[in-house]
Amino acid sequence: MSLLEFENVTLKFGGLTAVDDLSFDVQQGEVFAIVGPNGAGKSTVFNLISRFYDPYAGAIRFDDHDLLRVKPSGVAAYGVARTFQNIELFEHATVLQNLLVGRHRHRKTNMISEILFMPSARRQEIESRERVEEIIDFLDLQAFRDKMISGLPYGVRKVVEVARALATDPKLLLLDEPASGLSVEETTDMRWWIEDIRRQMGITVLMVEHDMGLVSGVSDRVLAMADGAKLALGTSAEVQSHPAVIEAYLGKAS
Repeated sequence: MSLLEFENVTLKFGGLTAVDDLSFDVQQGEVFAIVGPNGAGKSTVFNLISRFYDPYAGAIRFDDHDLLRVKPSGVAAYGVARTFQNIELFEHATVLQNLLVGRHRHRKTNMISEILFMPSARRQEIESRERVEEIIDFLDLQAFRDKMISGLPYGVRKVVEVARALATDPKLLLLDEPASGLSVEETTDMRWWIEDIRRQMGITVLMVEHDMGLVSGVSDRVLAMADGAKLALGTSAEVQSHPAVIEAYLGKAS
């Protein structure tokens, strides 16, 4: 069953075609990776899903909904969460506080009940904190729970951003270069977490990544892009051996 579908999607910035007639689908329960050289349009695909951009042409469907009818502020409510290439966390808040921000979409109370901390607000607070504590345990963040983001190592910040995305309880998790800037050991940990997110939490993962070791290790299918267009789609081995992909990375043989 397709959870996400791109159908002939094109995005233009003036005379530049950033995404060129792109079609693909992400099946529920799989780990799907998008690879390609810098400027291929990979992160632009994420921005289209997040509704930061409106496509020039084409359709984007998520869980049988027309995603192009959804405002950017409403995407999370449909079950889509993402991380960013450049970490976007609240620097002067703790890990716990950042994860609680991710629970915002589940808020059912109003301002008055929050101010007076009425029983409904109390129940929601307990529910949110219990869920956040589960995620902290899941990603081994207990040692950093009450520490400020500004004082954490880069690798830990990357994990915290994944944790905050998980706190929204998404159906689809978008990971934008999750291994970027990580050590070999941290990248190995990220691989296990991605597999556990899919297997234990049942969350579909769509990621953009340059580390082909990570891509090969966790991905069910891989989409290779260049200049905004699809070059190849298949298993990691199939894509890496595709002539168009080899040419995009290494250049055409003379």
